[in-house]
Amino acid sequence: MTDTLILGIETSCDETAAAVIGRDAAGRARILSNVVRSQVDEHAAYGGVVPELAARAHVEAIDAIVAAALGEAGIAPRDLSAITATIGPGLVGGLLVGASTGKAMALGLGRPFVGVNHLEGHALTPRLTDAVDYPFLLLLVSGGHTQILLVEGLGRYHRWGTTIDDALGEAFDKAAKLLSLPHPGGPNVERAAEGGDPRRFPLPRPLKGEARLDFSFSGLKTALRQAASAAAPLSERDVSDLCASFQAAAVDVLADRVGRACRRFREAFPDLAEPVIAVAGGVAANRSIRASLEAEAARAGMRLIAPPLSLCTDNGAMIAYAGLERLEAGMTDPLDVAVRSRWPLDAAAAPLVGSGKRGAKA
Repeated sequence: MTDTLILGIETSCDETAAAVIGRDAAGRARILSNVVRSQVDEHAAYGGVVPELAARAHVEAIDAIVAAALGEAGIAPRDLSAITATIGPGLVGGLLVGASTGKAMALGLGRPFVGVNHLEGHALTPRLTDAVDYPFLLLLVSGGHTQILLVEGLGRYHRWGTTIDDALGEAFDKAAKLLSLPHPGGPNVERAAEGGDPRRFPLPRPLKGEARLDFSFSGLKTALRQAASAAAPLSERDVSDLCASFQAAAVDVLADRVGRACRRFREAFPDLAEPVIAVAGGVAANRSIRASLEAEAARAGMRLIAPPLSLCTDNGAMIAYAGLERLEAGMTDPLDVAVRSRWPLDAAAAPLVGSGKRGAKA
């Protein structure tokens, strides 16, 4: 029997998503529905997300997506305990669509409204999927964010590292565009890299070996462009080798940063019985990256948790679950709470590009 039912709405970039999470009397959280409408086709011709097109698509789809989520869960709106929606960071037009829908439902139903940080949704997903206890380490890798975070508790996030320029997902997308591969870039670069020679093009590994835990991918992207120009006109084999070389460099950088972060975490929390590092964000779907992270985690004596792909990319279930934890902690929001294009999880950390990026895709 489910005691608490939460609707989560996510519209921060180019997925219109809604989901229902239930918490029963025994404390178990379950995904009762998780409906996502992607806008890949709408943006494919532009090689990236166009904010105005994204906002219009959200307006057209949001009512049907919410209705589908409620229908799949087998509940009526009046059964909901609270409404949650992403209110940042992201594209303001899209955020306004989801937040306005959630607020209207909360007002009409007389239910609490909880505004959720999109990044917090990713950060808490391991607690939904694997009931992970605090504290744990999180690697967030997506189109708009590349961060290493210490997750110490609800609302207690400490940024250990972030990108100082491009996010890794953004770098994958730009690499795909440079090599005339279709959008979305990440999966297509990974596909093209299969069978390619990762040693043919000696691309750099920015910041590898440095004690700081930040990332940098702009130099890798520039080096890829220079290598592609030198090899032009590009054959299919050239593209495959370039993608393999690019992916290998990205994997090496992530492995170095994560290995150092794992060792730091073990030193900070030596008494944890089962230390965990979780990975979230769309780039976490890359098989080579996952394999490398598993090896680094094992080397540090930690367990790697990688949620299923449907919960790594943007989705409503992570927003509903983050809202559930906030509701249970008494952290609700007034209906006039504003959306925020920038909203870092660690407000005390120095602002950098990847800490809560405007218009980020995660």
